[in-house]
Amino acid sequence: MLSELLWAIPFILLLASIAVVPLANKGWWEKNFHLVSLGLACPVVFHYLFQLRNMGSLLHTGFEYISFICLIGSLYVVSGGIHLSVKGEATPLVNSVFLLIGALFANLLGTTGASMVLIRPWIRMNKYRITAYHIVFFIFIVSNIGGGLTPIGDPPLFLGYLKGVPFFWVMKHTWPIWALTLGILIAFFYTIDKSNYKRAPLEIRQKETGSEEWKFLGGHNVLFLLMIIGSVFINHPLFLREGIMILAAFLSYVTTLSSVRKSNDFNFGPINEVAVLFAGIFATMIPALEWLEKYAGQIGIHSPGQFFWGTGILSSVLDNAPTYLNFLSAAVGLFGPEAAATHREGVAAILMSHPNYIRAISVGSVFFGAVTYIGNGPNFLVKSIADRSAVKTPSFFGYFLKYSLSILIPIFILIGYLFFRS
Repeated sequence: MLSELLWAIPFILLLASIAVVPLANKGWWEKNFHLVSLGLACPVVFHYLFQLRNMGSLLHTGFEYISFICLIGSLYVVSGGIHLSVKGEATPLVNSVFLLIGALFANLLGTTGASMVLIRPWIRMNKYRITAYHIVFFIFIVSNIGGGLTPIGDPPLFLGYLKGVPFFWVMKHTWPIWALTLGILIAFFYTIDKSNYKRAPLEIRQKETGSEEWKFLGGHNVLFLLMIIGSVFINHPLFLREGIMILAAFLSYVTTLSSVRKSNDFNFGPINEVAVLFAGIFATMIPALEWLEKYAGQIGIHSPGQFFWGTGILSSVLDNAPTYLNFLSAAVGLFGPEAAATHREGVAAILMSHPNYIRAISVGSVFFGAVTYIGNGPNFLVKSIADRSAVKTPSFFGYFLKYSLSILIPIFILIGYLFFRS
């Protein structure tokens, strides 16, 4: 048991590198992050390939990574061809409404799609007084928690849908949690933004009021967005879904005027960084996820609250999609009927007899993705876009300690107490 867990060390080292090295030497990290990521991945790949001779795990993870980067990359390219400018003053109320609309969009376009479409307009409309908390709350609300109502919203919920959870089941059973969490977060944001707004000099407010006009350029890319979202529901044949995503990105790139992309400061730097770092994350997390799947039933996780916190804590540092599946498997093992012929039948039985467990897994996997930059794919991409737009963003530890630990975790404690204590 312990010897198997030792192979999670490369994953821990990679997380530590992402958190610490940019603080110690940012220039070195920007030049060498690919060597760190792939260098830590190589021992794990070698172990599975030549020592365990377990090609299956590598292929399965490789397919998941290809699907992940095709989705993230295609949405990044297509959204980079959409230029949205909002006229008027970015008051605290306007900003709060914008975040609420972004949360609703996340359930229609997915958290990645909504993040990529809205992050640039968000930066532009606040450009005269934008600070780190604007980016952090965007990640909290649009890139994560907002997408907690539909299978389109976040990958774990889509996997649940494929495993037998009805399409509208999550919305029906989690909307009070979603609404409460979102309401508290937007209230927090409004309070902080109002203070920031009052401190802004009058000339800055006047700049915000008169500097922008309503613009919506590259509107044909909405069709390519719908093309990508629709392809998510395609499972066979192999790689048809990814092929459609790549085709949509290619058509978007060649049919969009270069002036539109230039107005968005579009370049491939952010998606390159995400692709390289998550290649290392996907490879090094294989032993950790397999250990969890193998020993989840032996580490005393039985109540809805334990499923909520267990799924959540691991989803904040591991990919939340496989974490969701592993805890779903643990729930089926605990409560699924022994006579069930398929995993799908076990899920159906739990929905009838122990629905709060599915709700705990769903909420934990989606909401806790906001706790760290690597908790969900859009998080790191939003940070990278903000960094390249000269917006100050918190470090890995700064994000966690100043914002997640002080704002998100108390909210999650409240959610756990209200909805998952029994």
